[in-house]
Amino acid sequence: MSFFSRMASRLQPSTPEEVVLCIKDSFLPLPLPTKTGAGALEEVEKNISSLRKVLTGDGEAGANQEQVLQIALEICKEGVLSLFVQNLPSLGWGVRKDLVICWCILLGQKVDENYCCVKYIEDHTELLDFLVGCYKKSDLAQNCGIMVRECVKHPTLAKYILESDSFELFFEYVELPNFDIASDALSTFKDLLTKHETVVSVFLSSHYEQFFERYTRILTSSNYVTRRQSVKFLSEFLLEASNSKIMKRYIQEVRFLNIMIGLLKDSSKNIRICAFHVFKVFVANPNKPRGIIEALRDNRRELLKLLHGLPASKGEDELDEERDMIIQKIENL
Repeated sequence: MSFFSRMASRLQPSTPEEVVLCIKDSFLPLPLPTKTGAGALEEVEKNISSLRKVLTGDGEAGANQEQVLQIALEICKEGVLSLFVQNLPSLGWGVRKDLVICWCILLGQKVDENYCCVKYIEDHTELLDFLVGCYKKSDLAQNCGIMVRECVKHPTLAKYILESDSFELFFEYVELPNFDIASDALSTFKDLLTKHETVVSVFLSSHYEQFFERYTRILTSSNYVTRRQSVKFLSEFLLEASNSKIMKRYIQEVRFLNIMIGLLKDSSKNIRICAFHVFKVFVANPNKPRGIIEALRDNRRELLKLLHGLPASKGEDELDEERDMIIQKIENL
């Protein structure tokens, strides 16, 4: 019996098993650049739209949570999550939008203490690599970005991406000329480094050199948006209490001090202010190593000029106070 015949026999699927098998059957012929393929795409679109309504409710009544959970279990059992991801490039904009909504709901389904769809992805990590790779395809990037960020909410999946070759791609993606895609990639990058403190701490402790070597490249990017967003994130990230060990290590290194001095000279006010919030930690550190002290002394005249010229706007009294304190510390070196 063909997949179309089987689908015809289940025109009104009534159980979670039937719903999922109907969806699975509609995906099986993809991708096909034929009339059969076109018909299959229409069937997929219809089935994903129906699935979204089941998972979200029909507008008048909410979703049946027991049914939603059973569908999630069946989707994992039948390997439909893999079909969702592998066939994304074949789907149109509207059906991808519905599929992303379904993906986010399915990943939140929990049996006892386990997220069934998350466990499936843990066992099929190639799906994460595929989704991260989709940033290279402009029509898929933002859909896949949402799907990756939903995965990153779970520490095991975030850990996999951080430790995989896929993570290195984000240092390229944040410099893409397409602003929307680069910004979306940065959002995912931030989530990877902020959602799970323990995972990130372990990762950075063991990958410190590689990570900051790559991060330095985007701090000094010729792309203004990349430079601005990366220094802003660094100023926030290093000052988080959970990252104190990483921050203390970072401010011991002259090479990173020199990067901040360079950014204090940037033509952008916003970049200079963000750079100052990192630079001030180098200066305020009561246990500055000799190399840092010597670098500050060697550049004292230029630094004082840069700090006196640091722009401040109305309502930035705190910045003025911090700047005056840092100026005094440099003068007293």
